[in-house]
Amino acid sequence: MTEKVLTYDGTFMGFLCCVFLSYEQKIKVVEIIPAGLDQSQLFCETENVLTEESKALRVLKGLKTKTSSNGFLRIKWAFLSEETGIELKLLQMINYIFSKKQKVDSDYSNPAVLEITKTAKKVGREKHRMEAFVRFRLTKDDIYFAIIEPDFNVLPIIKKHFKSRYADQKWLIYDLKRKFGCFYDLNKTEYVSMDLPEDMGISGGNLEYFDPGEIYFQKLWKEYFEATNIKSRANMRLHVQHVPKRYWKYLSEKSTFT
Repeated sequence: MTEKVLTYDGTFMGFLCCVFLSYEQKIKVVEIIPAGLDQSQLFCETENVLTEESKALRVLKGLKTKTSSNGFLRIKWAFLSEETGIELKLLQMINYIFSKKQKVDSDYSNPAVLEITKTAKKVGREKHRMEAFVRFRLTKDDIYFAIIEPDFNVLPIIKKHFKSRYADQKWLIYDLKRKFGCFYDLNKTEYVSMDLPEDMGISGGNLEYFDPGEIYFQKLWKEYFEATNIKSRANMRLHVQHVPKRYWKYLSEKSTFT
């Protein structure tokens, strides 16, 4: 059986096309790499897989038929982890799913299924924390704006939450790490890309960009938080357990105002 390294455009549909190709050509895939990353397998043939919607949809249809709703969700969420080698683990799980007549996406005795489930849980935790800790700031253009830097690519799966919760206001959530955002215009959401000023900041405010009332409110909230926080009763270990330090940058009560 021919061994190949596959490269693709980094999208979920592109990955599904890699799955399609592995079956179409009956090849042994040793690695699947997003475009732009170096391959570690130096002595294998490399093929760049083009994203073709018709092929991706065929794999998608098969997966939805062969998996439970939770199983399919775990596959999508694990892909969003962007962990090195996650594509090959997903392919191994998909191969196992397609090889059985019954649904086996919850068969944790299979190493690939177990690994994907663990990864999906990590992505799920990050999703919930982003939904809890994201803080919007009102810009001078009357758009509620938030910057995030999540460990995993969770913006595609948190937009539904914010569209439902903030349906009556325009908002933009921008992933600084991945350089794209999601904008809601009161009717629909769409992905956008832009160059942000370096002094935009994740929390706090700058009068050049944000409404003065917004900055005043954030300062007021910070003062209230500090006034009501009884230092002698503070349990930092418990506090960090519920609000890990890497999320403090999103909270106005922990920001530095100029």
